Amino acid sequence: MKDYMIRGIDKLGRIRVFVSKTTNLVEEARKIHNTSPTATAALGRSLTVGAMMGAMMKNEKDLLTLKIAGDGPLGKILVVANNRGQVKGEVDNPMADVPSRRDGKLDVGTLVGRNGTVTTIMDLGLKDPYIGQASIVSGEIAEDIANFYVVSEQIPSAVSLGVLVDRDLSCRAAGGYIIQLLPGVSDEEITVIENTLSKIEPMSTMIDKGLSPEEIMEKLLGTFKMEILETLDLEYHCDCSREKIEKVIISLGKEEIQNIIDEDGQAEVVCHFCNTKYQFNKEDLSKILLTI
Repeated sequence: MKDYMIRGIDKLGRIRVFVSKTTNLVEEARKIHNTSPTATAALGRSLTVGAMMGAMMKNEKDLLTLKIAGDGPLGKILVVANNRGQVKGEVDNPMADVPSRRDGKLDVGTLVGRNGTVTTIMDLGLKDPYIGQASIVSGEIAEDIANFYVVSEQIPSAVSLGVLVDRDLSCRAAGGYIIQLLPGVSDEEITVIENTLSKIEPMSTMIDKGLSPEEIMEKLLGTFKMEILETLDLEYHCDCSREKIEKVIISLGKEEIQNIIDEDGQAEVVCHFCNTKYQFNKEDLSKILLTI
């Protein structure tokens, strides 16, 4: 089944929900970065929630950057998403791993670290980007994003993210949901939602059983009259190009580029998001120098 996300709202406009299946894109990220099992879970959860947060933006050129910087051995997690369902990401130390928890689950909290910050940068085409920040509360990603929405955006949110890693270390199932409470929702309705969420199966279990985002939304909010506003295909997509890498080289300045020509005679630039290697020989670098 392909990766996709649905965006829904109840008929009275008080509860909005995003539900996504991301198994394939998380597996693509695992292959690119050769992540350890726990790093696969951490990066996969972050990519999943980044895709849903990106879908909240209005314009095609808007970009969301999600940075989770904890004090664990994984280092920083960086995810970039747009509102077209395209997402990419990286971690500082993809091979870092820690022992599983006592309950047998991957210990994402320890790998990420429980001290640090969650930062979002929304480039909306304005003079300055919008930046929001909140503290990490558990390192488990979902709780940290829920806390971010309350602290930074003042939006009560329930967030669930799941990545199931198979015995061969591949991603077997991945997905997530965000439920946000909007003005007008009653205390009784909040209680109904809380009771449902307390009994529902883990996200990765529902995806592994083959449930679709539509079926998961029904399980989450079936007592409300929900309508689907949008269905969006999701993919791991890096938009790097030789032209963009040339701009990075130009930003080094004339002196540094000349040093590279004199000392090495060539340059290799590797994209952190997709590991594509770009080669620039002496002639290429000399041509770039002429453009500055």
